[in-house]
Amino acid sequence: MRLTTKGRFAVTAMIDLALRETHGPVTLAGISQRQKISLSYLEQLFGKLRRFNIVESTRGPGGGYTLSRKSEEISVADIIVAVDEPLDATQCGGKGNCHSDEDNHGRCMTHDLWSNLNAKMVEYLSSVSLRDLVQQQSGRGIVLQDLRPKKMKTESAKADKPATAVAAAKEAAPKRPLVNSVFNLAQQS
Repeated sequence: MRLTTKGRFAVTAMIDLALRETHGPVTLAGISQRQKISLSYLEQLFGKLRRFNIVESTRGPGGGYTLSRKSEEISVADIIVAVDEPLDATQCGGKGNCHSDEDNHGRCMTHDLWSNLNAKMVEYLSSVSLRDLVQQQSGRGIVLQDLRPKKMKTESAKADKPATAVAAAKEAAPKRPLVNSVFNLAQQS
C-alpha cells in the first residue's frame, strides 16, 4: 500500500477545514500555518478537491474554502481519490500482468491477496466520513483558535460610528477650489 503525503495532507487539511468552517470560509494560509503544510502544496490539493466538488472557494476579503457537501457525505476515500492518490497494493496496478517475462505471463501468486487488500482499503476508507474524523478531534479536546470574530468586531465598531459625526466633520472642513477644474475656470471669467 502506498499512501503518500499527498493523501495524508489532503485528509489533514480537510479535517482542519471542517473543524473551522462554522466561522465562515477558511483560508489556506491558516491551514498552512496550523498544519505546517506548504501553502503552494495546499493550493494544488484544493484545486483538485474543488474540481471533485468536495470544497467550494470564495474569493475576496473574508474568502477561503468551505465544504461543498455535508461532512457526513464526504468519505476519506473521496478525498484521497480526488487528489489522485492511488490505493493499490499490487505491483501491476491491478492489471494482472504482474509477470512480464515470457516464461510466466499473467498474475503473480500473491496478486489476489493484494487485490483483496485494495478492496478492503477502499471499503474501509469509504466507510469513514469527514464528520467521523472531526468528531474524533473534538473528542480529543482540540482548541479552535480563529481570529476572524475579532476582526468582525472592529469592523462593526466602525459601522456603529454615528453618521452625524461623519457629516459634521465634512461640513467643518473648508472647501478649496480646484485649480484645474473646468468649473473653476468658468467662475473666473
